[in-house]
Amino acid sequence: MITASPKLVSKIPSGPIESRWTRHKDSLKLVSPTNKRKFTILVVGTGLAGASAAASLAELGYNVKAFCIQDSPRRAHSIAAQGGINAAKNYRNDGDSVWRLFYDTIKGGDFRAREANVYRLAELSVNIIDQCVAQGVPFAREYGGLLDNRSFGGAQVSRTFYARGQTGQQLLLGAYGAMMRQVEEGRVALYPRREMLDLVVINGQARGIICRNLVTGQLEAYAGDAVVLCTGGYGNAYFLATYAKNSNATAIWRCYKRGAFFANPCFTQIHPTCIPVTGDYQSKLTLMSESLRNDGRVWVPKKKGDTRPPNEIPEDERDYFLERRYPSYGNLAPRDIASRAVKAVCDEGRGVGASGRAVYLDFSDTIREKGLDYIKEKYGNLFEMYQHITGEDPYKVPMRIYPAVHYTMGGLWVDYNLMSTIPGLFVLGEANFSDHGANRLGASALMQGLADGYFIIPYTIGDYFASVSLPKVSTDRDEFRDAQASVEAKLKKLLAIQGKKTVLEFHRELGLLLWDYVGMARNAQGLQHAIEKIRALRQEFWQNVQVPGSNDMLNKSLEMAGRVADFLELAELMAIDALHREESCGAHFREEYQTPDGEALRNDEKFAYVAAWEYKGDDQPPELHQEPLIFEFVKPTVRSYK
Repeated sequence: MITASPKLVSKIPSGPIESRWTRHKDSLKLVSPTNKRKFTILVVGTGLAGASAAASLAELGYNVKAFCIQDSPRRAHSIAAQGGINAAKNYRNDGDSVWRLFYDTIKGGDFRAREANVYRLAELSVNIIDQCVAQGVPFAREYGGLLDNRSFGGAQVSRTFYARGQTGQQLLLGAYGAMMRQVEEGRVALYPRREMLDLVVINGQARGIICRNLVTGQLEAYAGDAVVLCTGGYGNAYFLATYAKNSNATAIWRCYKRGAFFANPCFTQIHPTCIPVTGDYQSKLTLMSESLRNDGRVWVPKKKGDTRPPNEIPEDERDYFLERRYPSYGNLAPRDIASRAVKAVCDEGRGVGASGRAVYLDFSDTIREKGLDYIKEKYGNLFEMYQHITGEDPYKVPMRIYPAVHYTMGGLWVDYNLMSTIPGLFVLGEANFSDHGANRLGASALMQGLADGYFIIPYTIGDYFASVSLPKVSTDRDEFRDAQASVEAKLKKLLAIQGKKTVLEFHRELGLLLWDYVGMARNAQGLQHAIEKIRALRQEFWQNVQVPGSNDMLNKSLEMAGRVADFLELAELMAIDALHREESCGAHFREEYQTPDGEALRNDEKFAYVAAWEYKGDDQPPELHQEPLIFEFVKPTVRSYK
């Protein structure tokens, strides 16, 4: 029996799911327009979730301070999202609806997400498109001028709106423009090149942050009435991932150590359509959009060790394995399922390329049927990027792809109002755990970030302000001084070690451990081994890392050292979470729990819950809290895409 933790109050409304969000909004307490100017909100992160939240909250009249780790919010990692954003508009008249998007998302997450959160996301999707069109986002349009759609993995309808292969960038520019309008109006103060290094909690409430100015090295304290965390996911723990190199887990991890529970850390997504690893000194991986699988066919040679050029392999000697295994969805099978299928054929010895760790993504059939101009119009910039990186022309030879870490479904636990277990600390977008369960369907990340920022937090944060007492605080308080002193001590400790291994060496070693034992396939023995090795590596890090330079200057080595130190702690929690979850679901694939044909085998009786971990001390095991997942409107079934 799953026991609900009294510390996890989800605040999920009751009643018909179609009206839950509307009735919940109607029940929330409000702050009058004149009183909104009395509150200061600290928004950390200025990607899609952060920029949309900062713009929306400032538009309402709140005072907003927005903190950006880059030199400009336009460089946020949200720009890397290529393929599109989902919305249940049913413009194609192919049977789509809010309910169908809701069900596809619940099923795609392998029934490990809250029904109410997912339905709200599907419901708000239609508003997001209208908002972005009004901002001038240049979505692709059909010949008659209507917005175009394309298909994505895990869906049998066309609901994905796109701007060629630059959807994330265009959406970010829309949110950035809205935020910069508020900067010009004086309601948003923008602080670029700041990294949040600690959360300040006063009387149990989140009331401020400690940042490091990445140019000068100076530590800065900022006070507010609430903190809105929009800092993205933690996939860079794997070292080689599709994330920007600056993406990190430090903000959410420091909040975890201040009392925010961390939910489902083992739910990390592997994307099947990435450019394969090419060398030992590669710094990151590059995503090829899932949208390419609309017109590209995935295949490998039928015979092991077939090293002929792809164009010389006859059709009857090719295995279109996704189409063979999943005839209903074919090449648009969900990411977790497609990734495992790619790994399986490569493990059989049928992988291609020098490493044998790749499969072909072939556009020759579509080019032959629809012409070269059709492909160039839809995917031209993606093809140019592939050719620039690999030196191969994908118009003439198939792309080579292999899975890579791309997204994290886990994150800080939040209730229905997006507030963490620390009152006043709200968490949006990929930094929270809330909407994707054990696997995220493609084109849903942009949807969640914008729904959280534009349409949820403006309502729920007001309810918090109207419900609690928030006496004014200043950065002169002991809590701010203590937090700043703690951050400074950690930075000095890193600089003082003067060991022999670089931060990069430790990060690469950690990434290999995670990829090998907490990657696409996991088992109890491997996870135990990973936990022991991570602990040993963390101990070595604090004795032998080399961090040159000083704290009072621009110092990328020091920045990365702090982030890797946090990854070394988070990685252990990821492995602990994966070990405790004795089932396979979505992207969490335990080799001991699979069907005879190699598909994930869930255990709904024992594990239909959110696993939320509470920090208990550096040398103490974390405490597990369970939030049962109640399914009132859908019945968890075997997740089949065949």
